[in-house]
Amino acid sequence: MAITHIWVDADACPRVIKEILFRAAQRVGVPLTLVANQPLQVPRSPHIRTVRVAAGFDVADAHIVQQATAGELVITADIPLAAEVIARGCLALNPRGELYNEDNIRQRLNMRDFMDSLRSSGVDTGGPAAFGQADRQAFANQLDRLLAG
Repeated sequence: MAITHIWVDADACPRVIKEILFRAAQRVGVPLTLVANQPLQVPRSPHIRTVRVAAGFDVADAHIVQQATAGELVITADIPLAAEVIARGCLALNPRGELYNEDNIRQRLNMRDFMDSLRSSGVDTGGPAAFGQADRQAFANQLDRLLAG
């Protein structure tokens, strides 16, 4: 299945991942839309555009859910957003190269909720590991596989 559009939950997306996406959009000619609640700088390209949404909790996520359709790819580290777009027939890839799907998203949601409840009860759960070269490479490799279709 060929990817027809790439949506990016851009507020928290690492810059290096955006740069990989810019090059990929140019290379294969797939439309790339970055959604954020702040202005973004992107290369001039007929394939790349930005959508600025109002500030607020999950406003960018809601926009992506409303716009994305089956067969499109959504780049996000937001587990609930990934679950919503997967339910709509989209693919979801996180910036570390993990492809979410119907088989693993429920487990990710459960783990996210569990960690949330630990944090709300005062347990310091730490944060994600620092974003590194291996993550960047895993993302680029998975994106290439998806775009090769």
